[in-house]
Amino acid sequence: MAVQINPSILSADFARLAEEAESVSGPEGADWLHVDVMDNHFVPNLTLGVPIVESLARATDTPLDCHLMIEDPDRWAPQYVEAGAGSVTFHAEAAAAPVRLAREIRAKGARASMALKPATPIEPYEDLLPELDMLLIMTVEPGFGGQAFLDIMLPKIRRTRELISKHGLQLWLQVDGGVSADTIERCAEAGADVFVAGSAVYGATDPAEAVRSLRAQAAAKTASSAWACDH
Repeated sequence: MAVQINPSILSADFARLAEEAESVSGPEGADWLHVDVMDNHFVPNLTLGVPIVESLARATDTPLDCHLMIEDPDRWAPQYVEAGAGSVTFHAEAAAAPVRLAREIRAKGARASMALKPATPIEPYEDLLPELDMLLIMTVEPGFGGQAFLDIMLPKIRRTRELISKHGLQLWLQVDGGVSADTIERCAEAGADVFVAGSAVYGATDPAEAVRSLRAQAAAKTASSAWACDH
């Protein structure tokens, strides 16, 4: 699968969301817009909800990748599909019935994704991987943007890629947290192919060029990485 760059609007200007979405759209622009939803319970921060996702979906042609850092995603996740999200990510630590939830998200027409916090191992979830379209490895503690990348997550990314390969799955492997020009190549070499970048994109003078540059870096490293050469 080709490398994908998903700018996180958590780092955008919330007063100009439609314009900020437009600034990374177009040819060679963002593959998805990453929308962080936080409820001030699962994580200590409060951000966007269903009404903003509905408005953003109407304002941009770029598909929305909603990352739900919330309690009780079993109840709330389907509403984000109905609001216009093309991909919905719930946390393994919060979902009561992850297989049922993933199937419900898929049945409503969106891609189903599961996220793991830094301390959550991938191995207990190996049997669930065929139920998912994407797995998100958090490379910072979820809750706030602008945090430093955790290098100790690289072995976990590698182990996850090995499990994906072991089962022959077409599963996207996303990383989120501290992804920048300084860290994206390490993530790509380890096995990630979908990259969430916040301040590295929206903190740049030209966000669209930042997307193109990050994609070029990741694609070049992926092409020479052992995991990609095996496919």
